[in-house]
Amino acid sequence: MIEVYTDGRAEPNPGLGTYGFVIHRDGKLLHSAHGVAGHKVTNNHAEYFCLVKALEYLHAHRDEKIRVFSDSKLLVNQMKGEWKVKKGAYLEEYLKARELASGFVDLEFEWIPREKNSEADELTNIAYFESKRE
Repeated sequence: MIEVYTDGRAEPNPGLGTYGFVIHRDGKLLHSAHGVAGHKVTNNHAEYFCLVKALEYLHAHRDEKIRVFSDSKLLVNQMKGEWKVKKGAYLEEYLKARELASGFVDLEFEWIPREKNSEADELTNIAYFESKRE
């Protein structure tokens, strides 16, 4: 099984958006990435931007069982179809994520507390500080 840990942040909110994700297969690191999700964006935009990037990378693995972990209750519950999606600055990224997710055979979403998402969280911090140095 493939496990994906995603995180996004905006500093301030809205502000500089960054993201980070880590992908493990059977407990071994498969891939990780981080970067800028935009300027003057919200936390929710950055969370969904990250999910889109992770799903784009995972497209080649779309026939495998994949579980996405996030500390964003909004993202998890909306992607599971349990919460409605209203107008918002993240709507475009949400729609991209839904479209990409529809191409996967076995894709699940699970909320985790922030402290269990430390790898992805650290990557958002790295992306933030790298972008501030430029």
